[in-house]
Amino acid sequence: MPTPTKGARFGGSPAHERLMLANLATSLFEHDRITTTEAKAKRLRPLAERLITFAKRGDLHARRQVLTVIRDKDVVHKLFAEIGPKFATRPGGYTRIVKTGPRKGDNAPMAIIELVEELRSVVAEAERARGTKSAAKKAPSGRTREIAEDAAAESATAAAVAADDASVETVEVDESAETGATAATDEGLTALGLDSEKAEGAAEAAEEVLEGEEPEAGGQEARSANED
Repeated sequence: MPTPTKGARFGGSPAHERLMLANLATSLFEHDRITTTEAKAKRLRPLAERLITFAKRGDLHARRQVLTVIRDKDVVHKLFAEIGPKFATRPGGYTRIVKTGPRKGDNAPMAIIELVEELRSVVAEAERARGTKSAAKKAPSGRTREIAEDAAAESATAAAVAADDASVETVEVDESAETGATAATDEGLTALGLDSEKAEGAAEAAEEVLEGEEPEAGGQEARSANED
């Protein structure tokens, strides 16, 4: 025997409860989302997902099984023609429940139960709203491409890790080149007998001389150090 549903029964009898859930399922498939109490949403969810599973099958027996619950033929047609094919590649989880505030009057906890949408459609709607498109990843080239191809032969995960490692190595090479250039500049100043502060003073004194102004004390000290 099936496991009894937990919680209090809706309505006055089991038949009344089945009719209530059938009406809720009909409204859900007709409008794609409905607002109801949290308890009813939790009881409706397994029924709605079972009916969507019948719609994914799409045969005559599945349609007759759904018609025993939903008596509206227009809603059944929408379920088999639109909702079922939309979830053809989805293994489950066709609905979601979002809790809302309590209802005015009796303070009953309310919730929204709705059919989920595919991730691609959500991304497309966001791109249309922004007026932009998601940037495509650049294909690797040179040595990075060879590493990615060798790693792809092993596994997709290894290829992704190899691409990340190659990008990190490129950043490290750029940083080391910048550090080496700075060190070479410092060595050149040391060979001339100047430090970085004196070199800056000499550059400022040269600019002042070109502009026809008298050099400052720092520039004179740097010039005397050059003459020595």
